[in-house]
Amino acid sequence: METAVRAPATIPDHAAFQTVAVRWVKHWNEHLFSFAVERPESFRFRSGEFVMIGLPGDGGKPLMRAYSVASPAWAEELEFLSIKVEDGPLTSRLQLIEVGDQLYLGKKPTGTLVCDALLGGKRLFMLSTGTGLAPFLSLARDPEVYQRFEQVVAVHSVRRVSDLAYHDELTAQLADDPLVADEAKAQFHYIPTVTREPFRNQGRIDALIADGRLFHPPLEGPAHLDPENDRVMLCGSTDMIRQTAAMLEGLGFVEGSNANPGSFVIERAFVG
Repeated sequence: METAVRAPATIPDHAAFQTVAVRWVKHWNEHLFSFAVERPESFRFRSGEFVMIGLPGDGGKPLMRAYSVASPAWAEELEFLSIKVEDGPLTSRLQLIEVGDQLYLGKKPTGTLVCDALLGGKRLFMLSTGTGLAPFLSLARDPEVYQRFEQVVAVHSVRRVSDLAYHDELTAQLADDPLVADEAKAQFHYIPTVTREPFRNQGRIDALIADGRLFHPPLEGPAHLDPENDRVMLCGSTDMIRQTAAMLEGLGFVEGSNANPGSFVIERAFVG
């Protein structure tokens, strides 16, 4: 097992990546933390995309991992949500960062969890497990999403109640958000569910879909997923994505991409 070593406050420049300073860090529990870095003026992305984040590795070579941006495309900083892996090559050090420390940031964000990869519809379901919530935090705070969909539903499945990062903000329907507070109050719905501890919603996402709990009021519309009017985004564990994608295809949903928009999307860069 590796011993966690704090990331250096400064890191050497690297031609392939930008160097950015950490603005804040928040530890949700012993397994989960969020952090934000400054946003370079040249950095442009679409809400829902991911980018490479890293630190110098052995021999000074950058050690990079893909992270979904949790802040919306209009934000002045770049926010991320990460797990803590005690012996992880990157996260064992990344979890120890402090304000002012420097990280490597990739120059080319990309991804398919974006509005451009979906056809128009009435309801948008963003189904996530664990840190898969991150791209949906970005999308839920983007005004374009509320212009394209009548209802925006963020579902977050975790093992323990303390893993429900951003629970209070999402429960409040993004009331403090400067751009979408009014729209979110009318259109945004947050459904957290816990699998291993008592909570108001218990069970995996597939169970909530099967027994109809996912569609309870105040959500409007049919008590099932409708390929004609519903659009679905998936992010999280490989098992959840593969099982839910197979279920959606069985219902008549078609996977979309940036080149060919469809009725559901996954981030294949993460699941293969």
